[in-house]
Amino acid sequence: MTDARKSGGSTVALRDIVVRYPGSDRNAVDHVDLDVPPGTLVVVLGPSGCGKSTLLRTINRLVPSESGTICVDAQDVRDFPATQLRRGIGYVIQAVGLFPHLTVAQNIAVVPQLLGWDRARIAERVEELLRLIQLDPQRYADRYPRELSGGEAQRVGVARALAARPRLLLMDEPFGAVDAIVRSALQDETVRLQRALGTTILFVTHDVDEALRIADRIVIMSAGRVVQYDTPLHVLGRPASPYVEELLDTKDAVRRLSLLRVRDAMRAKAVDGQSQRISVEATLREALSAMLDGADALEAIEDGRPIGRLAFDDVRRAIVEST
Repeated sequence: MTDARKSGGSTVALRDIVVRYPGSDRNAVDHVDLDVPPGTLVVVLGPSGCGKSTLLRTINRLVPSESGTICVDAQDVRDFPATQLRRGIGYVIQAVGLFPHLTVAQNIAVVPQLLGWDRARIAERVEELLRLIQLDPQRYADRYPRELSGGEAQRVGVARALAARPRLLLMDEPFGAVDAIVRSALQDETVRLQRALGTTILFVTHDVDEALRIADRIVIMSAGRVVQYDTPLHVLGRPASPYVEELLDTKDAVRRLSLLRVRDAMRAKAVDGQSQRISVEATLREALSAMLDGADALEAIEDGRPIGRLAFDDVRRAIVEST
């Protein structure tokens, strides 16, 4: 695989991927083509049994494909031993899978140790990751998994997957076992980490709200096939079929306000320095609330710097375009 220590995310290209499980009378994945640009967060969405998790697992060869090719950074995944491939790709699942007999620090260090990193480098990376996922190294490094809450355990699972600096991270229903408040916080954390690191993420979920909230692009699957692949705004506004329209409940305007982000609606225009600021990751519902409190226009902020302007007409335009 491409050196995982390089910055940025991987490109992923799937061509005519077919998977059929023994004894089944239909393909679990049925002739799927997919291109994932580097540094994007792509959510694979669909009901149980549609093939989304199977598709994800073909990338790190946990599930073999009957036909087709999968390339990560233009390299065929079959050209590498499975163990080497998986050490270069982060993988997070709902069950977390932390080793109960290892501390948090030891869990995070597993892959770097397998890759032969020296102790000082591993210790530095563990501390860096704990701070990145907002867990104090002094408090958490020596704890065991049984001493963590569900949300904390999921954060550690993400840190472990990122330990060797993979350019590609696969996440399979990672937050399905935590409550709604923790789940929302973990979603925000995933977006923040992805923006900070530039890692390419493929994220599987059956939760429409989750998909629309975090995705740069959404893959919608049905019966093993990709039926639409586009940005959240375009999927909402231009559903490719009645199936997509029903799955996403595309006519609910209030829901769209809660799911679309400032970055989806803002314009690249400056506003005066007295204007109220809002994060580009804030929802349009949050932006509208600020406007109703008296702000004529909002200054859209990313990494502490203004990159655009959002006014009421921009919110209205985004809602109309997504209808």
